[in-house]
Amino acid sequence: MTGMRHIKVAVNGYGVIGKRVADAVAVQTDMDLIGVADVVADWRARMPATKGFALYAADPERAPAMQDAGLELAGGLDDMLAAADIVIDCTPKKIAARNVDTYRKKGIRFIVHGGEKHAVTGHSFVAEANYTSAVGRDSTRVVSCNTTSIVRTLSALKQAGLLVSARGTLLRRATDPWESHLGGIMNTLVPEPEIPSHQGPDAQSVDPDLDVITMAVKVPQTLAHLHYWSVRMPRKASKDEVLAAFRASSRIALIRMADGLSAINTVKEMMADLGRPNDSLYEVALWEDMLKVEGDELFYAYMVDNQAIVIPETIDAIRALTEAESDGSASIARTNTALGVGAFTAETLTR
Repeated sequence: MTGMRHIKVAVNGYGVIGKRVADAVAVQTDMDLIGVADVVADWRARMPATKGFALYAADPERAPAMQDAGLELAGGLDDMLAAADIVIDCTPKKIAARNVDTYRKKGIRFIVHGGEKHAVTGHSFVAEANYTSAVGRDSTRVVSCNTTSIVRTLSALKQAGLLVSARGTLLRRATDPWESHLGGIMNTLVPEPEIPSHQGPDAQSVDPDLDVITMAVKVPQTLAHLHYWSVRMPRKASKDEVLAAFRASSRIALIRMADGLSAINTVKEMMADLGRPNDSLYEVALWEDMLKVEGDELFYAYMVDNQAIVIPETIDAIRALTEAESDGSASIARTNTALGVGAFTAETLTR
């Protein structure tokens, strides 16, 4: 690494993404978690203490209610930011955009996530595609789960000289599992009202050269997203050549239906058996035995864990913004090792 001092990281928002980011920061050998901030006073806010994380009140008006609930607070958001080098904003959609003024006034680097618009930071991030352009910036936006998967897979094909254009159909889970009792959809399918759906243009915010169009539909399940892709290649290619391109990415895991991984629930079950925190699938899980090549056309499908895929990207973005590591491949390798990314493939399952 370029620098040896530990990066002091604050996490604002301890929900679905925030708690996973905090856990991931805590296992990095070059980072210290200053603490997490939130506004709730229920069971969710009791979890940081069980892990030894300091808890801060994100809103001073919420501090009394949090203390009345028996929560021990280390201070307010200003206190947490004052002790940190960078803050990861994991608050709900659109709230992060309102927090940006605070971060800028305090001169602290910050990361937002895909629920916010590209314009909030002027930079959108996927580690394998554009790490270098984030080095030394004051902020970036780690794109959404679906966009992350699109950029990872299409970048792998692009770097192998196997990409002209891509057209994808996304089957999107309806809601997060822990909120499935509050909303979501049942006994119906809900098409995203426009073509292209927002994920294609969002991928172009990371790599403007991508010729990509997406269509999306919400489906009544909460486990993960499922993508189907049709890609035009510049020439005829073999299946082995395409698989080699995907294998070149440490964050694409090739899986096989022949191994019993025939549905998204079976992949999630394997993550649990592997001991992944929160059953997290950090990789894109792409079915290699389903993949089909017809001349210069390529067809494939993969699974996206929307609660996990952006976590390694966020860790890499921390190093890039703070200039702790200028080499993207070195940061990716370090993150992968700490989180166990790339520890399973179709080959390792059959050894």
